[in-house]
Amino acid sequence: MTDILTEIIANKRIEVAEAKKRLPQAELEAQLQPRQYLSMRQSIEAKPYGIIAEFKRRSPSKGWIHPDAQVEDIAPLYETGGAAAMSVLTDSKFFGGSLDDLQQARSLINIPILRKDFIIDEYQLVEAAVAGADAVLLIASALTQEECADLAKKAKELGLEVLLEIHKPSELPYITPDIKMVGVNNRNLGTFHTDVENSLKIAEQLPQGITLITESGIRSVEDVRRLGKAGFRGFLIGEMLMKTADPGDTLSKLVNSL
Repeated sequence: MTDILTEIIANKRIEVAEAKKRLPQAELEAQLQPRQYLSMRQSIEAKPYGIIAEFKRRSPSKGWIHPDAQVEDIAPLYETGGAAAMSVLTDSKFFGGSLDDLQQARSLINIPILRKDFIIDEYQLVEAAVAGADAVLLIASALTQEECADLAKKAKELGLEVLLEIHKPSELPYITPDIKMVGVNNRNLGTFHTDVENSLKIAEQLPQGITLITESGIRSVEDVRRLGKAGFRGFLIGEMLMKTADPGDTLSKLVNSL
């Protein structure tokens, strides 16, 4: 498989440029309203196993997973099913999502919401805040260290928490004082192959005082327990839930089994 991340980032630059033309950043910022942000980190740490339940219709590697999925059907069930937070894919071309999905989720639930996208510009951080996100994903492999640090600082100014996603130990220097949550992605963004052993290999090298989250490839209660013993407090789970007919029920059964 070709390097999908490179293709996604190239497309994202075009999307952001077009969005700025439609609605300049100053006008977007004017839409910001004072509100109570919910701490994803605190919500995760408050649970023995903090499940971040993801809403995802498709992926570049799997194609359509749950094409007819509707936020209004799934988001409330994620909350009642015991999720510590909800992750919403907002990329349209590759994942079938939108900021409208996030905005709708915000109107329905009272748990933290993560905007999961390929963020390369502070404009997207403002979009996230306006739409109702509490946290945003920054992907180390999609950014330089300087870009990542600048975006994390801007996110903090907006009241957003940052989940920094890393894939390998060489990306540990991306962690700055503005970043309190680090997610180890078990999916290779070049090939999209997943292996939870990636989290286990990196766990011991992660700094103290950071909330550790493992992402992708989690397929069973045993995976969650094993990763929990390695120090992970958050577990971002998407495909395992979304490939079922009732993602909310699947989540509830998982949480009750832990």
